[in-house]
Formats: sequence, C-alpha cells, structure tokens
Amino acid sequence: VVGPGEAQQFDIVYGPYSARYPGNSMGGVISITTREPENNEAFATAQYFLQPYDQYATDQTFDGYSFEAGGGWRPNEGPFALRASYRHFQNVGQPMSWYQMTAAPAGAATSVSGAVVDPELVVKAPIFAAESPDHNTQDQFRLRADWDLGAWNLQAIGIYWTTDSDRTHPQIYIHDANGNPVTSGTVSVSGQNYTLASVPFATAGREEILAGLRLEGPLFGWDTHINLSRFWQAKDEARQSNSYAAGVANGAGRLTRQNEPSWITLDASAERAFGAHQLAFGVTANQYEASQDIFNLANWRSGGAGARTNMTGGKTRLIGVFAEDEITLNEDLSLTLGARIDRWEAFDGVVGASTSGGFVTQSFTDREETDANGALSVQWDFATGWAAQLSLATATRFPTVGELFQGTLLSDGSFNLNSFDPNLRPERSKDVNFILRRDLGNVRLTGSVFYQEVEDALFRQQGFNQFGIVVTSNQNIDLVRQLGAEAIVEAEDAFIDGLDIEVNLAYIDAVIAENRSLPASVGNQFPRIPYWRANGSIRYAIDDHWRASAGFRFNTETKNNLEGTQVGDTFGYASEQFIVDAKLSWLPSEHAEISFGIDNINNDRAWAFHPFPQRTFILQARWRQ
Repeated sequence: VVGPGEAQQFDIVYGPYSARYPGNSMGGVISITTREPENNEAFATAQYFLQPYDQYATDQTFDGYSFEAGGGWRPNEGPFALRASYRHFQNVGQPMSWYQMTAAPAGAATSVSGAVVDPELVVKAPIFAAESPDHNTQDQFRLRADWDLGAWNLQAIGIYWTTDSDRTHPQIYIHDANGNPVTSGTVSVSGQNYTLASVPFATAGREEILAGLRLEGPLFGWDTHINLSRFWQAKDEARQSNSYAAGVANGAGRLTRQNEPSWITLDASAERAFGAHQLAFGVTANQYEASQDIFNLANWRSGGAGARTNMTGGKTRLIGVFAEDEITLNEDLSLTLGARIDRWEAFDGVVGASTSGGFVTQSFTDREETDANGALSVQWDFATGWAAQLSLATATRFPTVGELFQGTLLSDGSFNLNSFDPNLRPERSKDVNFILRRDLGNVRLTGSVFYQEVEDALFRQQGFNQFGIVVTSNQNIDLVRQLGAEAIVEAEDAFIDGLDIEVNLAYIDAVIAENRSLPASVGNQFPRIPYWRANGSIRYAIDDHWRASAGFRFNTETKNNLEGTQVGDTFGYASEQFIVDAKLSWLPSEHAEISFGIDNINNDRAWAFHPFPQRTFILQARWRQ
C-alpha cells in the first residue's frame, strides 16, 4: 500500500528484542516511515515489463505495465500539507500451479498425447494442464494530509485499492487422436490409465481500504505518539467453475465471499528522559475479524448466490502494555530493559456446512490467555570504531484467525477438517543475539550470532497428499531450536569513487527438537528454512548522468515437509535459488530518469512450491518536479 516514492525509511528489527512490539516480532519487524509533504511537488512513473516463460508445455511471453502519478502541496509557512497519488497496474503472470493425473484401474480410456512427465515431482504422475495465467488489474488511490497544530502534529492517511483477477485461460496439454483437448474422464498415457482432476476457470474482485491517524506532541513533559488505523476489505469475492466444461459454458460453480475482514490497530506511547534514563511506556491493541461464506452457483461467471455450502468465521483481540528504560551507564555503555504484558482473546469462532439435514454450524469455545515477556539489551562501544551488542528476550506469538478457524476446501468442495485447529497453542520463544561491529570509515563489518528456541511452533504446511491434491494444515510443533550466524560487509566508495557494495551471508541450523505428533520429524531441518542464505548488491555512479546497479540472492534448498522427505527442484518443492538482477539508469536532467533492468538474468528456475518468475525485462521512466 506504500508507493516506492512515498517511503522515507525502512527500519528492520530482527527478533523480539524490543518490548514495544508484541510477540509477532519473534519473526522480525519492518517499520515503514512515509515522507511528509515538504513542498509543492509533482511526479510520474511508468513501467513496462516482459517475461518470456518456458516451463513444461507452457512456452509463452507475458507482459504488463504500471503507471503512477501524484503530487504534493504545502503552502509557504502554512500549517497544512497534502499529498495524493494514483497508480494503475496491469499484468499477466505465469501459471502458478499445474494439474496432475491420478492413477486409475484398467478399462475403457481415451488415448491422449502431450502429457508431461517430470520424474522429480512429489507425486509421480503426468501433468496434463497448467493453471490459467492471472490477468491482474489494480487501481490504487492514496491520500496523506499533515497538520501542524503548534507543538502537536496530526497526520492522516487514506488508501483505496481495487484488484480484479481473471484466470479463465487454463492451458490444456493433452489431446486425443483428432487433436481435440481432453479435460475430463479417464485417459490412457503409455498404456497406463489415469483420471483427470477438475481444471476450473476463476475470477476474483477485491476492494481494500486503509485509514489511519497519527498524533504526536508533548503531554505533561512526555513525548507522546498515538497511531490508530483500520484496514478492511470492503469487497472480496472469488468465482470458480466446477470444471473446464462448466467454465467454457458458464455452467455450475461456486462463490467464495469474504464478509469484510478487518484489522483495527492502536499503538500509543510516551517517552521522557530523566537523567541517565530514557523511559518509555505504551499500549498496543488490535482486533482482527474474518468470516467466509461459500455458495453454489448455477452460472459460475455471473449468477446470483445459490445455496450456502460452507462457512467459517472468528475474531481475535490483543491488548498489551509495555515499559522500557534505556539507561546510559557511561558515554560508551548503555543498558535497555523492557517488559510487556499481553492479554489475548479468540472468540466468535464458528464453522458451518451443508448436510442432508440442512445447514449445520458448530461454534467454538471462546479463549483468552495472558502472558508476560521481557527484553534486555546491552550496547557497548568498547574501542574506537568497535561496538558490541548483546540482546536477550522472550516472546509469545498467539494464533491468528486464519490458523484457528479458517479451513481450506478439498477438491469436492467440502471442508478439509485437518486444515484448521481452534485449539492451537501460542508460540513461546527464547531469543539471544550477539552483534559485533567494526567501523573502518568507508567500510563497516558486522557479525552476529543468534539462538532461538520456540515451544509449540506454529507451522502451516502446504503440500501434496497421497492423491496428488494440494492440502494445507496448521499444527503445533513441540520444540524448534535455531542457531545461526550472519556476516555483513558494507562499503561506500569501495576501490573507486561512486562504487558502493553490500553483501551478507547467513547460516541457520533450525532443528525440530521435539514433536510428539510426528516423531519421524525429530532431528530434521525445519521446513522452508535454508542452511545458507546470501544477498548482495553493487551500485556505481558512473558520472552525473549514469547509474548502474546489480544484485543477487541465493539460498540452498530446503525441506518441504516436516518428515524431511520432500526435497527437490521442481513444482511443489522449496528449491535452491541463485538469482541475479541488474539495472542501468540514465538521468538526462535532475527531474528525469530512464532505466532498463533485467531481473533473474541467469533465468534460474526457482520454486517456493509455486514458481518464481523467470527472466524479466523492465523499462521505466520517472519524472519529478
């Protein structure tokens, strides 16, 4: 929801080492600060992107474009400022999934050709179709207003975002002897009979709204900050046909309707210095609610909702208070102590389904828990150019509405009862992080060692079952231990003026230490966490008018399931990746920039269950006044 031109600063916090943040911070926090309107300005940006894509029997070029324009207004010496912008995005993306056959007994079958056999797939069955590319269109309107009220400042933000998705062009790979595509029934491939899964058509429409207020100023000698925001989806409907034939003929299907899911958040804090102490107190609160209904459709594309077949719903609420004290022990040594208490509730959980006796619902017992956690950090500048920091913390991350109540569907449209668990326990972690920095002028070296122990780790596993159907399930894992180290090198004007380099390399050993529900997983690397990960970038200011940059990202392959049996480099796996990007920019004036970039230059075919984009060409023009 934040445009690149509006971002002023990104603050990234690894781990729950500040009591200001709830337990979600055990996975890290990204805080984005947007630019306040400082003067009268206008800007426009246009992009065109092109991706030649080749995977299995799909060989197609996908493209798209985006356009963004806006401006800021701030009268001289006036207390009021305004920024507004509009962005339009349109793109066709590569297929994100493929359909496989299911083995069938001998008997009458249609002989087909064109099936794709990938021996590395999790399920050893031929592929007969690709999911439709997503024809995606988005429009976004943003508005920010600032008022200077003497010692106080008030900021407001409003964003309206629409998305329309059209996936009505699935690609059928197999054909009969007459060259006609085959989309259903029993087929024969190399003498083996198979049954074809349903290949649906789908469309979706969504409207999202974000509204927020921020108030800052002094109160009884304390610097106070109050943030209040609400994000909700005013519309979220997805339509899907029951089969390929129904998709073509506008036949039967189903409608999935989200009933205005929303997230309300309040953050308030007060800070003040007392001698060597920098005290902070605050409160954080949020409430998330979601409910979903699924209806039958006589006409999947435009028909009105028929009989309701499934529904889920639920809410969670979190209210927490924190206190933090940063103590300056001397000019080189400081100590930060923090504590927070959170009260969490899960309520109004319900699931329903259509049965022969009518529509039946089941409500779940409301839950509430209170937990306390602490954080301690020591910062020591022990010599010129040297700094060390040791941080200790505990955290509690409570389950979300989706994990507790929102189930997924099986291929027949019924609930997968294993996809949600209203009795999931919260995650509880113990974290330690040691950082050592060396500043050598234009070069900064950073090394860190970290340890995390998570009890009742929440894991959402997506994968294939024995029938080749993608299923999703949420579960607790008794104990996960993570030990890792990271090295970072940052250099400005390295070797020659204008050349900046940043490289980081991390090793993470995340082991499932205890898991009573699945003993076979004990000792395995936690799914989707690679042992090695690296990122790097190089930027060079060639002269006043030309800029060049390149970057890479790398990670080793990861386990795809808790058992550790699914490791590979194809659809359905979390694969190794090594991706290189580059960009060349021309600045004809101080107001304009034209750039050409290539993402994934080496065309690495990487996977995170679904495929990453292949080599993509990007042309961009920007103007600012």
